[in-house]
Amino acid sequence: MSTPVKTTPQTAKPTEGGAGPRPRTLAGRTLRRPEFGALVGAVAVYAFFMVTASGAGFVSLEGTASWLDTAAELGIIAAPVALLLIAGEFDLSIGSTIGAASMIVAISSGTYGFPQWISIVLALAFSLLVGLVNGIVTTRTKLPSFIVTLGTQLVIGGAALGFSRALSGTTAVSLGPDPVMQALFASKIGPFQSSLLWWIGITVVAAWILTRTRFGNWVYATGGSLEVASEAGVPVARIKIILFMGTSFGAALVGIMQTIAFNGGDVTRGRAFVFDAVIAAVIGGVLLQGGYGSMLGVLLGVATYGIVNIGIFYTGWNTDYAQLFLGALLLVAVIANNYFRKLALTSR
Repeated sequence: MSTPVKTTPQTAKPTEGGAGPRPRTLAGRTLRRPEFGALVGAVAVYAFFMVTASGAGFVSLEGTASWLDTAAELGIIAAPVALLLIAGEFDLSIGSTIGAASMIVAISSGTYGFPQWISIVLALAFSLLVGLVNGIVTTRTKLPSFIVTLGTQLVIGGAALGFSRALSGTTAVSLGPDPVMQALFASKIGPFQSSLLWWIGITVVAAWILTRTRFGNWVYATGGSLEVASEAGVPVARIKIILFMGTSFGAALVGIMQTIAFNGGDVTRGRAFVFDAVIAAVIGGVLLQGGYGSMLGVLLGVATYGIVNIGIFYTGWNTDYAQLFLGALLLVAVIANNYFRKLALTSR
């Protein structure tokens, strides 16, 4: 049995964000929090659109629901992606996994008449297999996960395209609604989509794992210093495999939700999520180097993404500017995260 990790500068307690010794001042502790920059960014972005788009209904209940619904689907993927990033790894295959899961449900039930719950189980099982393969190949070969999952992304995307045409003759398959599955994955609570509840639930569970369990401490330790973690008895290979399976599972869940909501599957669905989930996590304070981040920060980063994407629409500006805002936020977030982290570590 693996021994617990001792708290060191390399393997800090998860409640401290995984970074260095504890500053003695309140200001130092506040600046040290991974979500500090994300909170400032989210408030600033919301205030900007509140001023520029309030007359168009941005701050109304419907406007709030619009950006929260946009954020929710991304947040379902961003939470496990952030856990993987904190552990020092990267997953590019989530885009193809979304499309493949979507087609598994649509073809199984829409073309061949399987009960939708069976199709959903098949899609989720497929996603876990993808994550297992990603994790095993990455840990066994020591290749960068960027390269491994890029290969998986292409393999899954090509296979989904080929099998979709062979089995159904098309890359977009319609699906009749199932009341139970609609209620579970695509219902509405007032103006809000049920995906909002999934996002909150997944984020809460991920936060509990990261801050209240030994597994969360191991995640920080693995991303902070792989060698030190291994020497301390952390099962780093097992941690990474589980996290890869988590990102694939989250991707498949979003693919299923979209399939049920739009009454059909599409093999190209999900491509935008490949980098959007990483962008949201980084805006939320997660370091690409690993070992640092929090779920609260990721939640704020995802919310910021939703605010920008929908806020641009309410201003009446060209929606192409949304990418400009997100790119600028990403650069500012990376600079700010490193600055606040270095500043905090000098606060004694």
